[in-house]
Amino acid sequence: MKALLLTNEYPPHIYGGAGVHVEYLSRELAKLMPVEVRCFGDQHSTSGNLSALGFGLDASHYTSPAPLKSVFGALQRCLDFNTTAIDAGVVHCHTWYAHFGGILAKLNYGIPLAITVHSLEPLRPWKREQLGGGYDFTCWLERTALEMADAVVCVSEGTRRDVERLFKIAPERLHIIHNGIDPDEFRPASTHRVLDRFGIDPAKPYALFLGRITRQKGIIHLVNAIKHMDPGFQVVLCAGAPDTPEIAAEMKEAVAEAQRLREGVVWIGEMIDNPSKIELYSHAGVFVCPSIYEPFGIINLEAMACGCAVVASAVGGIPEVVVDGTTGYLVPVEQMSESPFEPLNPEKFSRDLAARTNEVMADPSKRRSFGEAGRKRAAEVFSWAVIAKKTKALYDSLGA
Repeated sequence: MKALLLTNEYPPHIYGGAGVHVEYLSRELAKLMPVEVRCFGDQHSTSGNLSALGFGLDASHYTSPAPLKSVFGALQRCLDFNTTAIDAGVVHCHTWYAHFGGILAKLNYGIPLAITVHSLEPLRPWKREQLGGGYDFTCWLERTALEMADAVVCVSEGTRRDVERLFKIAPERLHIIHNGIDPDEFRPASTHRVLDRFGIDPAKPYALFLGRITRQKGIIHLVNAIKHMDPGFQVVLCAGAPDTPEIAAEMKEAVAEAQRLREGVVWIGEMIDNPSKIELYSHAGVFVCPSIYEPFGIINLEAMACGCAVVASAVGGIPEVVVDGTTGYLVPVEQMSESPFEPLNPEKFSRDLAARTNEVMADPSKRRSFGEAGRKRAAEVFSWAVIAKKTKALYDSLGA
């Protein structure tokens, strides 16, 4: 039996957690069964049981409004996924970009459809900034795909609760399979090359953020917290790939203000490769995750695997990864009822992030204890090998 994975992101074109998930899941699944990945891009590779084929797009003739081009481009590539003959026994989609492709494969090729929920469109209202009216379409597409899927995989218990609340899906079609980590790759590193490259002082501790510039990741709340942080450590913001020009400008202004008020604020405005990420995690005193919506939070798992203490917001699936008081601290977020993924009191949230960060940075023994416990938990509980076996068992249960 062969599995077909449909995705926007796949190496070398990865910018978010869903892409990381597909990269490692496909690699481990290929040790158990044939796997084909169809993705957005120019990939064309085969290695053993694993093949990857990228689908490009010529949108030069599109005259639709700019925010809609990514929506229509995704639909075109989903069509192309299907006009190339499918010989798999199951199709498995990742993010809304691929959902239309999964629908077409299920209905036209008569194979079971599985969908992994990495995030949910109704819980990301800020996406309207990026997609305009396309956001209404992606919400419809996601609902249609999830409610007709043979299996819906939730990456956390928190995600399953959201899915149950928002969609009409029979309980027996809902499954929890967590995200994972490769503890042999993500492990403490001793090199300082990336620190030297970006002007980070290796002799002075630092708090670290690593992620995309998007409302979901809460980066602006963290930047606003810097003014409340103790002056004895650096703050490193590895943040790139802004969702919109507006949030890019907002980030630039906020970081400039933080740098004016405080020394030691380093902004790395690009997405970096795994060896560089591992080095940053390994030397950080604490990793800070200020997300206001996070179905799982694979970045926290990466930091933990590298032996780094974590301070993270207590939202979504993060409490299933970060154990409060053992691998780090969780920061509660009181959210607005009419816009539940915005803090009710942004200034309080920023102050609370700063307070917990200060507490960890002031106590080297606590940093070591949290880091050791985090490394142990990541390696023992969240191995990709275990996750691949659970995923194959799910495929088998669908009669694929």
